[in-house]
Amino acid sequence: MIKKVRTEIELLARHLEVICAVVEHQPIGIMKLSEILHLPHHRIRYSLRILEQDGYIRASPAGAVATPRAQELLQHLDTELGDLIDLLESIKQKNARNL
Repeated sequence: MIKKVRTEIELLARHLEVICAVVEHQPIGIMKLSEILHLPHHRIRYSLRILEQDGYIRASPAGAVATPRAQELLQHLDTELGDLIDLLESIKQKNARNL
C-alpha cells in the first residue's frame, strides 16, 4: 500500500518538474524538455499528455505552453504540499501512539 503511494508521489514530482520547465522555457518541445530535465523522451511525453488532459498545458505549433491553470497550481503549491505533509505527520503520530 505504501509503495503505491510512493510511486504516485514520485510521478507527481515528475509532472511538477515538467510543468515548471514548461513555464520557464515555453514554448518547448519534448526533446528540449528531455535535455533540460535529464529524463527519457517517453517519460516527458507521458507527463505532457497527463498535464494536457488536466488542463495545465496546451500544445502549440512551437511546443508545449502553460495555461492559466498551471500558474494557479504553482501559486498554491506550497500550501497544498504543506497540507499533505500535515496529513502524513498526523498519520505518523497516530501510528506512534498505537505502537
